Order: sequence, then C-alpha cells, then structure tokens
Amino acid sequence: MLEDAGQLTFDPSLRNQDRRDVAEAGGGQNARPMLAKDRGGFIDRHDLWTDAQYAASAQMRRVMDEIGLEMVRFAFVDQHGLLRGKTITRSNVASAMRSGVTAPSSLLLKDTSGKSVFPVFTEGAGLGLERFSGAGDIVLVPDPTTFRVLPWAPRTGWILCDLRFPDGSEVAFSTRDLLRRSLKKLEHAGYRMTVGAELEFHVFRADEAPFAAENIGRPGAPGHPRTMHPTTPGAQLLHEEALDGLDDLVQALYRGLTALDLPLRSLELEFGPSQLELTMDAADAALTADAVVLCRSAVRQISRRLGYEATFMSRPQGAETASTGWHLHQSLTSAVSGEPVFVPPNGTGTLSPVAENYLEGILTHARAAAAFSTPTVNGYKRYQAYSLAPDRVAWGIDNKGAMVRAVGGPGDPATRLENRSGEPSANPYLYIASQLVSGMDGLERNLELRAPTGNPYENEAPRLPRSLGEAVDALEQDEVFAEAFGADVISWYSAIKRSEFDRYLMHVSDWEQREYLGMF
Repeated sequence: MLEDAGQLTFDPSLRNQDRRDVAEAGGGQNARPMLAKDRGGFIDRHDLWTDAQYAASAQMRRVMDEIGLEMVRFAFVDQHGLLRGKTITRSNVASAMRSGVTAPSSLLLKDTSGKSVFPVFTEGAGLGLERFSGAGDIVLVPDPTTFRVLPWAPRTGWILCDLRFPDGSEVAFSTRDLLRRSLKKLEHAGYRMTVGAELEFHVFRADEAPFAAENIGRPGAPGHPRTMHPTTPGAQLLHEEALDGLDDLVQALYRGLTALDLPLRSLELEFGPSQLELTMDAADAALTADAVVLCRSAVRQISRRLGYEATFMSRPQGAETASTGWHLHQSLTSAVSGEPVFVPPNGTGTLSPVAENYLEGILTHARAAAAFSTPTVNGYKRYQAYSLAPDRVAWGIDNKGAMVRAVGGPGDPATRLENRSGEPSANPYLYIASQLVSGMDGLERNLELRAPTGNPYENEAPRLPRSLGEAVDALEQDEVFAEAFGADVISWYSAIKRSEFDRYLMHVSDWEQREYLGMF
C-alpha cells in the first residue's frame, strides 16, 4: 500500500507476494504465488524460474482473465533470429506455463530456407550429439517477464521462451542463453553492458494478388517473392512530407510498438527509396536483444495488415541506392557503482583506457564477428565505399564512414561505440554477444588501440569479408570465439551458414543470364 495525499492506494507491484515476515505467517520477500496444481511441473521440478518470473506468471493469469485472452503465442528465437513456436488455446495455457511446450529439435538444424543441414535421422544427427538424433523434442520454457498482449491480434497474447532438453538441461544452440552466459562472464569481470539499436528497414506496397504457384517454395528452394511497389521516392533524407505520405503506417507502428512497451525513440525517413529507420532507447543488453526480436516481428505484422510489406533484408531489389543497416551502440558500466566506464578521465582524449582496449578487441575480431553481425548472403552487398556503410576494419571519431564510430568524449556519460557493420536481420543475441566476446578479449589482453581514421574508404585497413563464405572462414579460424561459445556451437553455426552460401553459389542468377546468354 502507498500513502498519497492522505489516501491509501494499492501498489500493483505488491499484488503477487505476501510481503509479511515468515514469523507473521507471511511468505517473506520471496514468496512464490504458485497454485497447488502448478507444483511438480517441468518448470518447478527443474527450478527454471526465478521469484520474479513466478510473480509475473501470476500477473499474466490475471491479465488473461481481465481482458479475455483466448490464445497465447509461445515463441522462441532460432539461430537466424526468427521467431518460431506454437499458439496455445486459453484452456491449455496453464499447462504450458507449468510444463512448457515441446517442439522438434530439428528446428535448430535448418538454414534460412527451412532445409535441414544435418542428417537428423542418423546417430548423433551428424553433430556427434545424441540429443538431436531423430528430431527429438526440445522444451520451450516460457519466460513470464516477456508476456505481452498483441495490440494488432484480437484476444491474443505473446510470450518468449527459453529452450531446454526434456531432462531440464540447457540447449547449447539456444542463442538467448549464449548471450546471457556472455553477460554473466562480463559481470564477473566487473562490468555490465548497455546497448542501443538503430534499425533500418524497407517498406513496400505489396501486390494484392493472392499467392500464385511461383510464390510457393520448399526446403532449399524458396518461392518467388510477391510483387512489390515503392512507397517513397528516395534521395531526400528526413523529408517530413515524404514521411507524412506513410502516416497511416507511422501511426500504426507507434501505437503498436508503444503498446508492447518497447522503448521506441523515433521513426524516421531514410535516404533510400521506401527506406525507414526506427531507434530505441539504450538499455541493458539482454533486454535490448529481446526488444529487437519483438520489434522486428511487430513491424512486419502491423505493416502487413495495412497492405504494406516491411523487410529487414539489407539490400532488396529496387533499393540499390541505399542498403539498410543495424547500428549497434554499446558501452560498459561498472557492475558495482553503475558508473559509465567509457568516459575518458581527466577531461582528455576521446575514450577511456577501458574503452580503447574494448574497441581494439572489436576491431581485432571484426572479420570473424561478421558471420554474426552480417549473417546473410545479401548483407555483404552493403559493404561498399562511400555508401554510409563500412567496407573495412577501422574506427573513427564521430565518423559515419568507419566501421566503428566513437561518440562522446570528456564529461559525456553517453560516451559509446557505434558499430555500423551489422545488418538489421542479424540475430540480436549473436550480434551483441559477438561484440561482447571481442571487446572482452581486448580488455583481458590489454590490446593497444590502433589510430583512428579520417579517410575510412581510402586507408590501408583490412577489408571486411566480401562474402558470407569468407566471414565463416574467419570465424572458424578465430580461437577466441571457439573458447567463448564452444567449438560445437561454432561448428554448428558455420555448417548452417555454409549451407546457405553453397546454395547461393549454385544458383544461376538473372545477372548471369543477362551477361552471358546472348554473348556466348
């Protein structure tokens, strides 16, 4: 209860627990509001929830009753950063919250086309890991703190899940867990990570015709995309009237994203035709990763309901003048005091010694980290000179042509590093974790920071990988990532990405057809 202007008001945050001391017949600060019928389920048996999650679960039940939800989408994030899961009906939500939801483990063994990269019906599934044999089940364990009511889908909720095997053990290929393990190591070293996201995307008008035969695909051979039409003329950065032409979409995105409690900061018109950008306030790295996953899905679903098609593909056809990127802002704070540690001391310099070591780690491992920051074949077509996207490994002071832009300086608590090499379709857990692993190596080895560049497209800095295949080569040769993520994880991820790249190399493109058919 709170006292306000002489009146007692109810504090909703206290509804979920009996805060009286145990000696007074209360549950103390850590009382878990669990119904008797919920005890003994998979989650309780393996002790998979914190007290905060039990409290959030109780609140979720109340919300479902109060607003009459009929369905809840239980989703997890796969290796590509895509949401997969099942929609559970109201009468079965309690059981799903008690014991999770099962799904085939083979979902973690597929490339972006849905093709299984590994022989799942052989012993060890080609990975030497028996738990993936036969496409056996994994368990989706809901995280009640992520529960949302979807504003665009009537009577429907949404919840993000973690992955466990049926014996309760962690799934090594769960990317959400990979990031959390990396953040725990960072905290043991005395730091916490703050991340801000700038996500660029394209919005087209979709052809209203229904799916035709050529739009239907199969694993390893996606169908042709539907016909798309531009929505803005391009070449006019931040032009207010051009953005106003999409006001129906802007209004819907604002309502939808803020109703999800996402930290939306701005919606902007970008330079390229049909190109927009959204930015989110900086927050804890794990929370930002979750927010990016939900945000991208929300943008696509809200757009589709208005007859638009939003895509976070970096360089779709018809958008050659400006590719989209994900500019990832990152900084560290003290795990003890909460003070920012990237601010240069004594009012001198651009970055603190901690930030310099961290930045050099990012640069040292940039070619390997590209497999996570730019995980698609298409994303490497963005690395072009004089394009506001980087093409080589370099950093600059407030320089938007460099791979990493250092922002801030003496006395500025918002001093940070902005990595501009990522594509907006990247798995956020892997992208953020790749920065963390790289930066921590720089800290642990006290790496000396190379000089900044004033000519990011003309210096002699190493080139970023020119293709996904080249990036995977660099990843497989990087011992720091193998140690941080585990050799099995690197082998798994590399095999999936090589499958995509090999299919790309085997495809006869329209460029080849135009170039050679009539010539030879």
